[in-house]
Amino acid sequence: MSAPDRIRSLVKSALPRPLVAAMRRRSRAKLLASTNPVSRCFGLDRGGTPIDRYYINAFLGQHAADIRGRVIEIGDRTYSKRFGGDRITQSDVLHVEKQPDVTIVGDLVSGRGVPEAAFDCFICTQTLMFISDVRAAIASLHRSLKPGGVALVTLAGISQICRFDMDHWGDYWRFTSMAARTLFAEAFGDRDLNVKAYGNSFAAICLLQGLTTEELTREELDREDRDYEVIIAVRAVKDGQRSGGAR
Repeated sequence: MSAPDRIRSLVKSALPRPLVAAMRRRSRAKLLASTNPVSRCFGLDRGGTPIDRYYINAFLGQHAADIRGRVIEIGDRTYSKRFGGDRITQSDVLHVEKQPDVTIVGDLVSGRGVPEAAFDCFICTQTLMFISDVRAAIASLHRSLKPGGVALVTLAGISQICRFDMDHWGDYWRFTSMAARTLFAEAFGDRDLNVKAYGNSFAAICLLQGLTTEELTREELDREDRDYEVIIAVRAVKDGQRSGGAR
């Protein structure tokens, strides 16, 4: 943290909380009044936590016990490390291209390179929006799990275009909780399928404008409004007894 930032932090910590809240509201009002977004990369260039990641963390934290055994994650091990800990016996990273941390090069649409009936948990965050044949990808995800294995998936609801992915792979879809339930029930059935939506109108506006989690209060983030689905989260279990016994 720079010296000016440290000074600002010290000053804020000495101010009454109602005054700090009022300052935050005035600052946000100025940012939200513009027709141009504050950030086009979800606030990452502003040093904050993207608002959608707040909901992803909440979902994965709630289901951390599912992240155990042999776990596979798309792109990197961020969430496996954060929520799996010593419950993980083997950690794999799947990507369509070979990269330093990738252990499995494979294609979810064709299933090429993706082992079948191999994983106890599949973490798939913010990925299916960038796959044109989303049904085929979900079917491959299902095949990759052991009987009783768990898919933990998040999908974008209300969100801007992700320009990097649009230019590299394509950005095809935004989802609703109904769409997610329909798609995953086709592959997993609906007996052990849970779909939850996170967000509200204010959180959606702030996400679209590029504000960050740190600029909102917990109350503002945690309020749920069924008409404004920012993140859709899916927990789907493959039929069969889970290795090591049921939880």
